[in-house]
Amino acid sequence: MAASSEILTTIAPAISLLGLGIGAALASKVLRLSPIVGYIVLGLALGAFGYADRFEGPVVEALAEAGVMFLLFNLGLHFSLTRIREEAGNIFGFGALQMTVASAGFGVAAWLLGQSVTASIIIGAALGLSSTAVVIGLIQQRGQADCPVGRAAQSILIFQDIAAIALLIAATALAAGSGSLAGDLGWAALKAVAAFGVAVIFSRYLTAPLFRLIANARSNEVFTATALFLALAAGWATGAIGLSLTLGAFLGGVAIAESRYRVLVQAEIEAFRGLFLGFFFMTVGLSLNPALLAERWPQVLGIAAALIAMKCALNVAAALANRWSVPGSVQLGFLLGQGSEFALVVFSLPAVAVLIGTDVVAMLVAAIAISLAATPAISDVGRTLAGRLRRGPPDSKIAGDDAPVIIVGMGPKGRALADALAQRDVGHVALEFDDRLFETAVADGYDVHFASPADPRSWQPLSMGDRQVIVLTRLDYEAARDLHPIVEEYLPGLTRIAAMVDGEDGARYGAVGMQAVDAHGEEGDRRLLVHVLRSLGMEDEVPPQETAGVAIAA
Repeated sequence: MAASSEILTTIAPAISLLGLGIGAALASKVLRLSPIVGYIVLGLALGAFGYADRFEGPVVEALAEAGVMFLLFNLGLHFSLTRIREEAGNIFGFGALQMTVASAGFGVAAWLLGQSVTASIIIGAALGLSSTAVVIGLIQQRGQADCPVGRAAQSILIFQDIAAIALLIAATALAAGSGSLAGDLGWAALKAVAAFGVAVIFSRYLTAPLFRLIANARSNEVFTATALFLALAAGWATGAIGLSLTLGAFLGGVAIAESRYRVLVQAEIEAFRGLFLGFFFMTVGLSLNPALLAERWPQVLGIAAALIAMKCALNVAAALANRWSVPGSVQLGFLLGQGSEFALVVFSLPAVAVLIGTDVVAMLVAAIAISLAATPAISDVGRTLAGRLRRGPPDSKIAGDDAPVIIVGMGPKGRALADALAQRDVGHVALEFDDRLFETAVADGYDVHFASPADPRSWQPLSMGDRQVIVLTRLDYEAARDLHPIVEEYLPGLTRIAAMVDGEDGARYGAVGMQAVDAHGEEGDRRLLVHVLRSLGMEDEVPPQETAGVAIAA
């Protein structure tokens, strides 16, 4: 009985916090806020009413840490070793540039405000980091994972996660006055390289046999257990050798990224990721000092505003230095314009708190939490501003005159095709004539023009006579029928492809000279890509596994 009572006492905080978190998430939904805001406000409210101590314990801490681990594991699933090689320039070039610019800016500001050189270095590096948990969640929610801004943000966050490991070691050594900083960092780097090597070996030689064995078992429970084991065990392994738990979780995802079972693993992890991340953000709210916020709230708000403004400005400067366009730099800068959950870990180190000052640390933690809560709104401002900046006066000649493909419509199908063609270095021009979709697409980094080929007067600016293929992802049968005789006369060499997604009648589109392709679902994305490549005479670019099931409506 005593043992049962002890177990109940241990898990009670987690159960209570889970129930309250459900209420916070529902309230956020009603108020049209991000659940992240609701979780942080819930934690702060519990602390303000004196209940913070009731939710402390190893179970809650473990669940919160698991949330960040699952997030990084999910990120790793999208970054195969091939993609890391392809994105190396962004990860180790752009990522390093962003960290250098942001860390230097915040470090100088801290030094000017009276902090020591050592404290300024720690503050600068910690505030230079952005929140992987918040940013990746926003990217996935908005469907930006494969757009230019989304890919660059993920690459920068990967570099930041790697840099965060060195920061934690350096912060501990600097704050404690260690004389072996170089040795500690070198040893950590060797262990990180070894962990990456293990992930590569697992990916190439063990992933396929392991999951084939599990699939043959035909047990959903075994598959779920395996997905959880890989995410948690990979993080535990790197933690056991003195590295970040999140690095191991990320490498665990990378090891599976090129497997045919990646989609199933990702589906199994998704629910756990969202659940445990809720615990993490609630613990962030619980860590705040309500008394300090009540007493110094003008200072805290001022620090939070300065943090967000400086971070956005420094990120924009880094993107411009990396030769990004002004609109793309603005959106990326605002998207990464918050503090990091890892900064909270750094500032929680006792030696760091003593070095910087406990009151300063408390206000910094509160400001970071506010920046996390404000991220959805701030990033929306950046996205809207970027879209408006991209809208300039029309040119007499559209960009990409030598591109063989025109994509009409930048909804999900148009974006998927644009991403696939870009990965294969196939030139294309994207058109969108819906104002809202246009601004969203250009803000996300796509080279989109506000135009419609349904008006023959636009054909000369669009260089239609030089194009080989036009793909319509938004269909208008009446316009296609009316334009058919004109297209046949003036653009006889143009292949017209209609992407069928809602059960349209492909036969009637075929009667007006269009090649109808069933583009429904993810398989439809592949069918559409294959047909475009074949229309361009690029059979060598079509992977063998993608040639099956390419159905073209008569």
